[in-house]
Amino acid sequence: MQAITVRDREAGVGGFVVGEVPYPHAAENDVVVRVHAAGFTPGELAWPATWTDRAGRDRTPSVPGHELSGVVVELGFGTTGLTVGQRVFGLCDWARDGSLAEYTAVEARNLAPLAADLDHSVGAALPISGLTAWQGLFDHGGLRAGQSVLIHGAAGGVGSIAVQLAREVGARVIGTGRAADREVVLGLGAEVFVDLAAESLEGVGEVDVVLDVIGGEVLARSTALLRAGGTVVTVAMPPVVQPENGRAVFFVVEPDRVRLAELARWVREGRLKPIVGEVRPLAEAAAAFGPDRRRIPGKTIIRVADEGGQRS
Repeated sequence: MQAITVRDREAGVGGFVVGEVPYPHAAENDVVVRVHAAGFTPGELAWPATWTDRAGRDRTPSVPGHELSGVVVELGFGTTGLTVGQRVFGLCDWARDGSLAEYTAVEARNLAPLAADLDHSVGAALPISGLTAWQGLFDHGGLRAGQSVLIHGAAGGVGSIAVQLAREVGARVIGTGRAADREVVLGLGAEVFVDLAAESLEGVGEVDVVLDVIGGEVLARSTALLRAGGTVVTVAMPPVVQPENGRAVFFVVEPDRVRLAELARWVREGRLKPIVGEVRPLAEAAAAFGPDRRRIPGKTIIRVADEGGQRS
C-alpha cells in the first residue's frame, strides 16, 4: 500500500517519502481503516513518539499523521462497537504509524462513527483541532457563559473551532492572528480581532481564559492579561511564566470517542463548521505542509482516497 514515511528528524516535511509499506496488522481491540482523508500536525515531527516506540526503540521509517476519516475494513480480535464497512473518524495512537497512508491500524476506542452526510475531509479536520479546542476551553480553562476568552491563532485549525465553541456557550471572544485573518475570525463569531504584527495585544484588557497555540513571547505576554482567577491554557510549550493571580496549564490532547461524536453532532446541527483549507492528494503532502505552502485559514487535509475507495 502507498504511504508517506519519514526517517530523518532533521529534514522536517522535506523528508517525506511516498512509497510502498506493508499492510498494517490489526492487534487486539484494533480496527484497520481504509483512509479517505487525513490530517497532519507539523509539530509532531518533534515528538519522540514519531521516531521511537513506547519502549524507546527506533521505529523508523514512520508513517506520520494522527487524524483520519475513512471506512473500517477489518476488525482485530475482541474488537467491539464498530463494524466492517462503517464510516469512522478519530485519532491514531501517538506511538504507532499514522494516517498518511492508504490503510492504518487504530484502537477502536479512539474512533467515532461518521454520519453519511458528513464529508471525509470534515471528519479529518475535527479530531485534534476539535478535541484540543474543547479540552482547552472547557476541561482545562473552565470557560463558561459571560466570560471572556483570548484565542491565539484564531484562524487556524484549533483556533477557528475554539472561536465557534466559545461563541456557542455565550463567551466574549477575542481572536488573534495575521492581518489577512481578520474577516475570517470576525465572521466565526469573535467580537474583537488583534493583528499580532501591528496591534497591541495588551490593549484587549483583562480576560478570563487564554487559549494559546503559538507559545514563546505571545504566551509569556498573555499571562499579564488574566483577570484574577483566570487560566492560560497552551498546547505549544510548558509555560515559563506563571500568572500572579491565576494559573497556566500545558496539556496534550487526549482521545475521546464521546466528545468526537458530540462535535460531529454540532457540525450536523450547523452549530460548528470546521474550516477545511487546502485539500491535496497523498503525493503532495510535503508541498502541503512545507515552508512554501500557501497561508490559508483552517485545516489542511490530505485526500487519500475518494468515496469509492479509489486513490486520490
